[in-house]
Amino acid sequence: MTDPVFDPKGATIAAIATGVRGGKLRARAIAEAYVDRIAREDAALGCYVRVDAEGARRAADAVDAAVKAGRDPGPLAGVPLGIKDIFCTKGVETTCASKILRGFIPPYESTVTSRLAGAGAVSLGKLNMDEFAMGSSNENSAVGPVKNPWSLAHVPGGSSGGSAAAVAASLCVGATGTDTGGSIRQPAALCGVVGIKPTYGRVSRYGVIAFASSLDHPGPFARTVEDAAVLLEVMAGADPLDATSVPQPVGAYAQAARAGREGLAGVRVGVPDEYFAGGMDAEVEAAVRAALDELARAGAKLVPVSLPHTKYAIATYYLVCTAEASSNLARYDGVKYGQRAAEARSLDELYGRTRGEGFGREPKRRIMLGTYVLRAGYYEAYYGKALRARRKIADDFSAAFTKCDVLVTATSPVPAFRFGERMGDPMQMYLADVLTVAPNLAGIPALAQPCGFTRGGLPIGLQIMGPPLGEEACFRVGGAYEARTEWHLRRPSDVGDPS
Repeated sequence: MTDPVFDPKGATIAAIATGVRGGKLRARAIAEAYVDRIAREDAALGCYVRVDAEGARRAADAVDAAVKAGRDPGPLAGVPLGIKDIFCTKGVETTCASKILRGFIPPYESTVTSRLAGAGAVSLGKLNMDEFAMGSSNENSAVGPVKNPWSLAHVPGGSSGGSAAAVAASLCVGATGTDTGGSIRQPAALCGVVGIKPTYGRVSRYGVIAFASSLDHPGPFARTVEDAAVLLEVMAGADPLDATSVPQPVGAYAQAARAGREGLAGVRVGVPDEYFAGGMDAEVEAAVRAALDELARAGAKLVPVSLPHTKYAIATYYLVCTAEASSNLARYDGVKYGQRAAEARSLDELYGRTRGEGFGREPKRRIMLGTYVLRAGYYEAYYGKALRARRKIADDFSAAFTKCDVLVTATSPVPAFRFGERMGDPMQMYLADVLTVAPNLAGIPALAQPCGFTRGGLPIGLQIMGPPLGEEACFRVGGAYEARTEWHLRRPSDVGDPS
């Protein structure tokens, strides 16, 4: 019997899993279709750091064998995923797109990738990213930048640029990412896909290489809101290996996404004035305002709210994240794992040369900034004040959620920018995250999804924020908007297509 030809373009997680579990599709045939597509298309995009074709075939064969034996392989049966290169994968090199971790093969599996595999998902390989998740454009990768599938001259966003671009280009049907200050939501917006940063602790960080421990949020990318919800249901949940994981039961996220299609009667949508106060691209603002109008037509009530400490979010974020990064990255010294400088004559020289050769410019910048703000005599002036400002920002969100169920804003103030446009000015690059860092400081969930396109054909992203453990509210509103607009159905042309 010959397998029907499977076309990865526009495929969804829900359709693949249903087809495989019902015996109408073979996981091996789907995996081969994606491996072939990656071989044809990814040279121009640079989404994958490494493709694990043999591992994908083995996982797919195991799924097919389970179906043949009458066993249910799981809710993600045969679903081909890409894994951001920050998740440890046992036996598969994991480098965080950094020279300093070249050759590091983890002896253990992250909780997220273990849960995905246990649900029947098939890993296609490791995805490119900004080095150690530090960046907003994917230009900081030691293995080269990722291109935006909508325009190869533009960045895909970062740090999870490889994940967002791979989903947009149908090089996987879903992907994992991490979000420290916007690293899931901003690339999702710039690449026209869906991404969610869950509540802090909702998804285990075990086996996720740390950037800033109190800000790092693992989460999924997908083409549709429901697909993202399905992935999050598998990824989320308490984990005894992560002391910061939340012990509450996982919500019915996919059901909430589907419920949104019935309308938003009784839902209060907060519109924070500060998120529309200057600096936003005119086309982005127009698209977001139109999205708010659409939510109102779906039955939601628009409520003006204020988040007065928003103006301190960027400064607060870059003090906190660099301080934590300087501590977390101290472990990379050339002694235990990863790259080691050759012919060092002393331990100090080994440390200095290893870190000098192994780290790129952005990790070095953040290590130095973080070390400075934690120095005796400077700690209280900078880091201590940042922690107090962080509390004020979180309190703003708590107050706002007494008046509304979700907050809706733009995800990025601008569409994708051109390569090199901001690399020479770190402050301009940092400001790319101006609308996404506050939810990380507060630890609240936030969903990004497409809400239109510029006249030049670049995606624009909508951001839906909920209270702590309010993922279901985000998915309901996101599902309602997606059903009424269908922006997610638009796809970039194949990379090799001259049109």
